[in-house]
Amino acid sequence: MWIKNRNGWNSPERDVTPESLFLNRRKFIAGAGAIAGAALVGGAFSPTEARTLKELGAKSSAFDPGEELTPYSAVTQYNNFYEFGTDKSDPYENAGSMQVDPWSVSVDGLVDRPGTYDLMDLIDFNALEERIYRLRCVEAWSMVIPWIGVPLSSVLNKIGVQSGAKYVRFETLNDRKQMPGVRWPVLDWPYVEGLRMDEAMNDLTLMAVGLYGKELPNQNGAPLRLVVPWKYGFKSIKSIVRISLTEKQPRTSWQKSAPQEYGFYSNVNPEVDHPRWSQARERRIGEFSRRKTLMFNGYGEWVADLYAGMDLAKYY
Repeated sequence: MWIKNRNGWNSPERDVTPESLFLNRRKFIAGAGAIAGAALVGGAFSPTEARTLKELGAKSSAFDPGEELTPYSAVTQYNNFYEFGTDKSDPYENAGSMQVDPWSVSVDGLVDRPGTYDLMDLIDFNALEERIYRLRCVEAWSMVIPWIGVPLSSVLNKIGVQSGAKYVRFETLNDRKQMPGVRWPVLDWPYVEGLRMDEAMNDLTLMAVGLYGKELPNQNGAPLRLVVPWKYGFKSIKSIVRISLTEKQPRTSWQKSAPQEYGFYSNVNPEVDHPRWSQARERRIGEFSRRKTLMFNGYGEWVADLYAGMDLAKYY
């Protein structure tokens, strides 16, 4: 088993708990008669045919906070994905018919190699890792999820970051035919998020293509989503179709919608209350009691230096 050398939060390898519910509608299959180094293509299948990403060569790096995993059924049935509706159950109920194969991502801005990339060309599927991250939602609930993906830095290095690029802007699919939620002006569609370049290049920042050892279900952001574990969950934009490198800070969807509540940085900070509720405590899905919210969601050792000298109440 190949394991990368990592920082102190890379704890010993462990197996992923099997999911209790399998909802995927696509599969990865190995091409050219080989799993390692093979090209991957999608197709319809039943759960009994499902192949896991690990079977296709995903490597376990076991980034693990040492906490009990949230059940797969909760992870896949309790979501925020407003393109499919504003209730937590709407993505699970409405996202199943979204077509995610083939999938392409437009890359533009201050990059050396702009263009439209097929997912298989943008993501190195031979370098997939499993990382177990906490996900903290601004509504004071949280999960622990085993993600499958590659560092965002590997994607940025592939497209080439020009010297003037200071931010990364992400954009979600905006399709009224497939996404019933975008027919309503809940947000200024398409959904947009962004990171500062040093945040994007941080080793924790992940481009995810799977969870629980299998590819992402549609409601969880298939086929490509961002995971930034020290920020609130809405920063982890789903179903990405565009990546732009910019000199100016992008204006994100929630900034435009409610700037008094949602700032650009959106770091988990229990000392700064949301205008409508406290952020000091959180409820882990599946638990009755609440627990203390950790600064930077518990990842401060690896990211606090990114914000040295900043007023994190002002730059929320």
